[in-house]
Amino acid sequence: MLKKNYERMHNEIVFVELCKNQPQILQHPKLTFFKDYLTSLGVTLPTATFGAKNFAQSGDTNTDTNKPEDNAQSSNDESEPESEVELDMEGVIEPDLTDESQTMGDSAREVTDEERDQSDEKRTEAMRAFSEQQFDEAIKLYSEAIQLNPQSALLFAKRGQVYLKLNKPNACIKDCTRALELNCDSAAAYKFRGRAYRLLGKFEEASHDLCESLKIDYDDQTNEWLNEVKPNAERLRQHKLSAQRKKEEKEHREKVRRARKAQEARARAAHAREADSRGSGAGAGAGFPGAGAGFPGGFNPQDFSNLLFDQEIMAAFQDPEVAAAFQDVSSNPANFIKYQNNPKIAAVIEKLQNKLGKGGAGGPFSGGFPGFGGAGGPGAGAKPPTDDDVGLD
Repeated sequence: MLKKNYERMHNEIVFVELCKNQPQILQHPKLTFFKDYLTSLGVTLPTATFGAKNFAQSGDTNTDTNKPEDNAQSSNDESEPESEVELDMEGVIEPDLTDESQTMGDSAREVTDEERDQSDEKRTEAMRAFSEQQFDEAIKLYSEAIQLNPQSALLFAKRGQVYLKLNKPNACIKDCTRALELNCDSAAAYKFRGRAYRLLGKFEEASHDLCESLKIDYDDQTNEWLNEVKPNAERLRQHKLSAQRKKEEKEHREKVRRARKAQEARARAAHAREADSRGSGAGAGAGFPGAGAGFPGGFNPQDFSNLLFDQEIMAAFQDPEVAAAFQDVSSNPANFIKYQNNPKIAAVIEKLQNKLGKGGAGGPFSGGFPGFGGAGGPGAGAKPPTDDDVGLD
């Protein structure tokens, strides 16, 4: 019975360690019987309430728990949606649809001098139509000029200007983008594309293009358009910086939280290993019936712990006969007489003495098992008196 109790001690030690580290586990509904028992003994239990999120549904306490501050922070992150930026949208128009008649020409083909001259004539006519506010005619003439000379950045920028007058910002952006592909220093292309972005409410893009245009060639109208979009562009810039800062802070908090959880997990694992080690020691002790005070003559706990992990000794005690003999002697030291002539038991005693190196006086087995040859034991000297000798001295 005692041996079986020892063998169950490992789980009990682990459970006690768990209660020390997480006292709130005692509030678990499945441990009500144990809580009632402790209360009946006059034990004051922690007042913390059991939280369902702190345990798995199966009652397994190995599930990681979230600290209140972690939960609060997560709630704050989830309850703070991205705020809208208040912008002045006056002057913003609906985007135009794709214009299939907006020909772009073949920029890869070779342009002859004759075609270039004809293109210049068409450009002159288009500029005249534009000045007369005949915008559709100007678009037609610029398109003809582009077909003759698709490598002219100026033609695309000028047609983009006409599209801007017609409130077709997307068509303007398409032309100005092609102009910048042909000539990255086209101030006119940056200027008109920047204005088109402003009409679409793309204030940051508008600010960029207008600034680039002013860098290449200062123009009063361009500067006026830039001042018009600056307030909205700055609000958007600050909003993005704030969002980026919040994102970085959230990532930092998450990194710290993961590091803390990893540290806590390592600490729990260390506690579990420590408890398991102690539990293994207690369980191994059950294999040595009578260990400690049960050995006649006393037993050094440190010496005993050295034996717990000796495979040869533990293998010997797996023999039911050896285990039963030691259990019998530990229960009643006088029973050693029954085993004094048993070579198997004597061999185990000798192994114990050799492992500890304490076969002489003062060792844990010196006289601990009389009759087994330990130094100081009766087996080292005269034999026990026989029945025939009793009363004859």
